[in-house]
Amino acid sequence: MAIAPELRAQILRLYQVEHWRVGTIARQLHVHRDTVRSVLDQASVMRPQRQPGRPSRVDPYLPFMRETLAKFPTLTASRLHTMVRSRGFVGGADYFRHIVARHRPRAPAEAYLRLRTLPGEQMQIDWGHFGHIQIGRARRPLMAFVAVLSYSRRVFVHFSLNARMDAFLQGHALAFAAWGGLARVALYDNLKSAVLERVGDAIRFNPELLAFASHYRYEPRPVAVARGNEKGRVERKIRFIRDSFFAAREFTDVDDLNAQAQVWCEGQAADLRWPENTRMSVREAFEIERASLLALPQANYPVHERLEVEVAKTPYVRFDLNDYSVPHKYVRRTLTVVATPERVRILDGQTEVANHARSYDSAQQIEVAAHIQALVAHKRGARQHRATDALAHAAPAVTELLQRAAARGYNLGSITATLSRLLERYGAQALQAAIIEALTHDAPHPNAVRLALERAREARQENPPVLAQLSERARKLNVTVHPHALNSYDDLAPAKDADDRHTPDDEHTP
Repeated sequence: MAIAPELRAQILRLYQVEHWRVGTIARQLHVHRDTVRSVLDQASVMRPQRQPGRPSRVDPYLPFMRETLAKFPTLTASRLHTMVRSRGFVGGADYFRHIVARHRPRAPAEAYLRLRTLPGEQMQIDWGHFGHIQIGRARRPLMAFVAVLSYSRRVFVHFSLNARMDAFLQGHALAFAAWGGLARVALYDNLKSAVLERVGDAIRFNPELLAFASHYRYEPRPVAVARGNEKGRVERKIRFIRDSFFAAREFTDVDDLNAQAQVWCEGQAADLRWPENTRMSVREAFEIERASLLALPQANYPVHERLEVEVAKTPYVRFDLNDYSVPHKYVRRTLTVVATPERVRILDGQTEVANHARSYDSAQQIEVAAHIQALVAHKRGARQHRATDALAHAAPAVTELLQRAAARGYNLGSITATLSRLLERYGAQALQAAIIEALTHDAPHPNAVRLALERAREARQENPPVLAQLSERARKLNVTVHPHALNSYDDLAPAKDADDRHTPDDEHTP
């Protein structure tokens, strides 16, 4: 943490002129003791000499500590404290940490060359994290794709709700379209969207990024490990976006935020002074660089996320925390989801079976009404087929009855349901005979079958059949009501005294 010059001067004055102790300075200035010691060490202030006869407990271990730190300059104080304790040191960890800070060798400050690029030569690209936003029940990260042309410092920013590959490539395509071209080299940090693996100088790029770069004819180039200064222009732009654009920004959704970001990039950000020549703006420098940019290809690169998914026993596929409907015939099969930031397409091979608007909520069912209606009709048809099979097995004559009924345009579903109830009441043998009688009279209707069953029952002088189990409605209606004693209502009336019982004429008697 940088220490303000005013605070540094005040610490030195209080220590050298007023002779305050380190702890006193820290308490009065509301800073940490280490901050005070750091200022004194950097200023090479002479510490008071230790009084003779009072050696420190750490003095016998200083040669070992210096030797160890010379070999391993970045060794932590806690690890070195453990090593010294095993050799007999009994001091506390906090005290020991201050001793290590004074004796640790300091690395020499590294100097950097200012990197200059030619117009249209280089662009720097990175992600920025801008917290989270709540969409329904989902808490989504708000990510910003940031691209900067190294020569002119022209910036492009696009916000998305994830940092997946499709959003990464879409950010590229939108930036190139906004600039009307692209630079020859793109610098990336070692993020997974660009570099999958790195061993020394051997780099394995993400194949999707390589295909994208091949389409636009630019060279992807990762910066060296722990060398963020090599793409410092995009790093500084992310901080600038965070402070100058995003801070206290109000927006309704991500689309609204991106619309505001586009206006900001083309307005305030482009009107900044150009660092290479303060008499020019970034906009004017970009006009110079525009002629050197690579031209855009004629065809757009298909930017999407592709994922193999398995449909379970319900007609939905799970993608990005939500379920999307498919036709029911695709259950228990593997389909392909092709997703863009706006749409979710579901494919069976090359055939599109569903197309939905993408949802960024969670635990939602995004449905096409036709998919659900087809499943409901299929279920009803399946139940009807099962009932028909059971009837045909119990009473084979039902097949001909249904054929004749269909020829006359009767409702087969209603006929099947009625015949199923008659089968349950009267049995298979009686139903078969009744259907044959109805067909004999050319009456393929369940009412004719019911009349035939009733005539046969009366001829046998049998009681009407009773279902073995009442329906739920019948059980609810079959309730015995016990009469209530009426004299209990008398208790509700107020009691009156015998003297109060008089006629209205008595009210005027003195």
